[in-house]
Amino acid sequence: MSASSSGTAPHKVMIAAGGTGGHLFPAESLARELKNRGCAVELVSDDRVKDFADRFPADAIHEVRSGTVTGGGVASKLRGVVALGLGVWQCRGLVKRIRPAVAIGFGGYPTVPPILAASLLGVPTVLHEQNAVMGRANRFLSGRVSRIATGFDIAGGDPKFVHVGNPVRAAVIDAARTPMLPPLAGGPLRLLVFGGSQGARIMGEIVPPAVALLPEAQRRRLMITQQVRAEDMERVTADYARLGVQADCAPFFKDLPVRMAASQLVIARSGASTVAELAIMGRPSILVPLPGALDQDQAANARVLAAAGGAEIMLQPAFTPQALAARLGAILDAPGALFDMGAKARSIGIADAASRTADVVLQVAGSRNIAKATG
Repeated sequence: MSASSSGTAPHKVMIAAGGTGGHLFPAESLARELKNRGCAVELVSDDRVKDFADRFPADAIHEVRSGTVTGGGVASKLRGVVALGLGVWQCRGLVKRIRPAVAIGFGGYPTVPPILAASLLGVPTVLHEQNAVMGRANRFLSGRVSRIATGFDIAGGDPKFVHVGNPVRAAVIDAARTPMLPPLAGGPLRLLVFGGSQGARIMGEIVPPAVALLPEAQRRRLMITQQVRAEDMERVTADYARLGVQADCAPFFKDLPVRMAASQLVIARSGASTVAELAIMGRPSILVPLPGALDQDQAANARVLAAAGGAEIMLQPAFTPQALAARLGAILDAPGALFDMGAKARSIGIADAASRTADVVLQVAGSRNIAKATG
């Protein structure tokens, strides 16, 4: 029963998130769940939120100052500290105006000012950590919050942590109802390749040459859907046409969940949302973690799915046309194993993560003494 239907005033929830899809997509899923329960929701982010403002289900969206204290020299770090300090001051006034019952942060440095300000003003606070290792902004805030909801099971026995999974878009839940088409020996293999903003280039450089190394009989069994950078589109599509491979390429797919559900094998980066979606849909994958990340979060995410038997990992230095061709060739020789991989991936999927996260948020909202006990 929602708060409004029970005759009591609805909770007002402040959601803070960094301005990228990796933070805002799960925040959006939670916001929809909270709105369905009768809550009022206000979002706090940085200026990148403009790209998401028309779809985010918030009663109000607020842009705040933020900065990062990682990377760069001393002067850059000092500018980041000043920006964060100004952001906290700005957010103190914002929190006083919003008067939320609870605030939840989804990571990224734009989360720091609103969550820190809320904590300083006695508002109960929650963090959601999407990755299998905690990011720096969340680590900084973790000592001040009431609960830490996690996308992966990283509690280590700490009672403050609760494993809820990663909230995903409604389109993913809908697409997950599509059963995987069992790959058949000698039959077609539906391959989906995508890399997001930081991975499409390497996929365009490696996958077509790998396909070219396959015997012609195997190449012609491939049905490829691939995200390709606009500047690489002509080259990649020409490569596939020359090889006689059926390929649908585009810089962006609005219906990516539908295409993921139609696939029998996915080659992708291993961001938290991607791993969560693969698990919920039960699709086997070859994951290529983004190298060079400070926290190596994508490598940690990939290891969780691989440990369950639902994915294989190819680190980027080993992600060569020759290595990928060998792996694809083996899969095409014995495609039935993909169905088992998909089932193992699905075994760790949490389709109701948005509902579980909302439960945690509203429990904390109703238990203000928790914040005093843990803050």
